[in-house]
Amino acid sequence: RRLTYEEAVEEAFGLFHWLLLVVCGWANASDAVEILCVSFLLPTARCDLLLSSSDMGLLTASIFLMMVGGYMWGYLADQRGRCRVLVVSLTVNGVFGGLASVAPKFWLFLLLRFISGIVGGSIPVIFSYFSEFMPRLRRGRMISALATFWMAGNILAALAWLVIPRTWAHFFLGGLDFQSWRLFVVLCSVPSLTSAILFKLLMPESPKFLMEGLMPIKQMFNGPLKSRSIALLIIFYCISFYYGLWMWFPELFARVEDGGSPCANVSLPSALHNQSCYPVKTAYMEGFAIAASNLPGNIFTILRMDSTGGKALLFSLVLSGLSVFFIYVVQTKTQSLVLSCVFSGVSVIAWNSLDVLGTELYPTQLSSALGFFTGVGRVAAIMGNVVFGKLVDTNCAVPVLMVSALLLTGGLVALLLPQTKHTELT
Repeated sequence: RRLTYEEAVEEAFGLFHWLLLVVCGWANASDAVEILCVSFLLPTARCDLLLSSSDMGLLTASIFLMMVGGYMWGYLADQRGRCRVLVVSLTVNGVFGGLASVAPKFWLFLLLRFISGIVGGSIPVIFSYFSEFMPRLRRGRMISALATFWMAGNILAALAWLVIPRTWAHFFLGGLDFQSWRLFVVLCSVPSLTSAILFKLLMPESPKFLMEGLMPIKQMFNGPLKSRSIALLIIFYCISFYYGLWMWFPELFARVEDGGSPCANVSLPSALHNQSCYPVKTAYMEGFAIAASNLPGNIFTILRMDSTGGKALLFSLVLSGLSVFFIYVVQTKTQSLVLSCVFSGVSVIAWNSLDVLGTELYPTQLSSALGFFTGVGRVAAIMGNVVFGKLVDTNCAVPVLMVSALLLTGGLVALLLPQTKHTELT
């Protein structure tokens, strides 16, 4: 008998889909490592490269130029195939991310990270590719499981405390003083490169891509798709601005070491010229705890996504906004850590919901739609990092409260989205 695409996928669910989850999940983790490793190397790289807070803001913002890569690779994936594009984009991302480790000057390090960001950005393609293999009744749960690998990448990046403080990882490479933070940069490029190899050797092309034609992306803002597209655009911007806060967590924790609000103690860039870079003193364990606090939120979405739906779970943005507000008013390091963990655990629910909604709200011929919205989010992430870099030493309250207000706004706008629970891919 003839089967529809959804019926064929439902009947064929098995071991291959779990292998697909691991391979796509490792690629998702590589994105988290590539983005978050910068925040963990900043305290030491700042010392070696003599960076100001503004320099650090530019550096953390550079990787979010995946905004261009996300849309570009989404378009090419529609034209050339999902799997082929993933191999190329992950390879380029890993190569330039690794080359940054031998950059002797800040401008060259920034340039290589810039290239890694602008040419990388394949995450929207990964989610589109993965969702096209998933049966309707399992899709929410499986995409939530895929999103959980971001936490794994976050934890891997937080393992910086095993590498950066170690003085044995120090040698001279020509005229370059190769400190341990540079070794950490090399290690952070490994997930992207190994992901590219796994896709090349193990993964087939998406069956949905082989069956379907294309739709121009301008159709996102026409007819019945217009209202949902505007709402998603606002939500992606609001939730992604928080990367400014997330990337500065290690620095903010260093500032509350002796008590007080994270915004009460400013850094002293003028002292860098007379400061020893080693031994490293920074908040790696706090970063590890915040990364691990994603776990309850990830488990919750895996268990509840198919029954509750992504729209309802997006309301967690409101709770995220409230937790950020209280991070600003706390007075001790312990209070800051607890609220940061709450923020991490709640915000991941919203991210996982967006990953599911982004694949279900649009026809598969518009798979570049997720790349477009991810690009909008990267713009917000760049703005958040630049704003934090400019204001963290003078008006720290402004960017923190901006994050809180934007998250609250995103949670309320989510009420305008349609329910997509158990919808078929069209």
